[in-house]
Amino acid sequence: MKPFHSITAVAAPLDRPNVDTDQIIPKQFLKSIVRSGLAAGLFYDWRRLPDGRPNPDFVLNQPLYQRAGILLARENFGCGSSREHAPWALKDFGILCIIAPSFADIFYNNCFKNGMLPVILPADAVDELFRAAAARPGLQITVDLAAQSVSLAEGRGFHFELDAYRKQCLLEGLDDIALTLRHEAAITAFEARI
Repeated sequence: MKPFHSITAVAAPLDRPNVDTDQIIPKQFLKSIVRSGLAAGLFYDWRRLPDGRPNPDFVLNQPLYQRAGILLARENFGCGSSREHAPWALKDFGILCIIAPSFADIFYNNCFKNGMLPVILPADAVDELFRAAAARPGLQITVDLAAQSVSLAEGRGFHFELDAYRKQCLLEGLDDIALTLRHEAAITAFEARI
């Protein structure tokens, strides 16, 4: 897994609460067990019109946000089923950080396991970021993991809390397999004894 330190990117405002994983990546895109190629299905039912053409009103179809690296979201983002394809699809699109007042637990945990940073900020701070994004379409936000900060170019910033273990894993690019391999010598020694 690639280490995550900071990101400065366009923030796409997805102003909907309770976005579930069935909307993030619909069931027909769950046939693959690889993490690439899923961007095409990301928010498919919202990104496409019934005839299959791109929906020009959906935020990620708008030219300013087609290369967004940060997603601004509302409460309970990632609720619904536990599909790990949801963070895979977001990451495949290029989104490495999601800022919201709250996340569904399984989705939140899956983000860390896939090298993405879900940032929890108070609802009033998220409201302020949405207002800034509305006032300045294409707004860039900087998220610094080491400093645990979210900041705007003009200097306005917010601090976020994060478990030290998850923070360290992201900073070092450690997923579950890499954490296990840190103990490879001890595992090999144990296997040799049995």
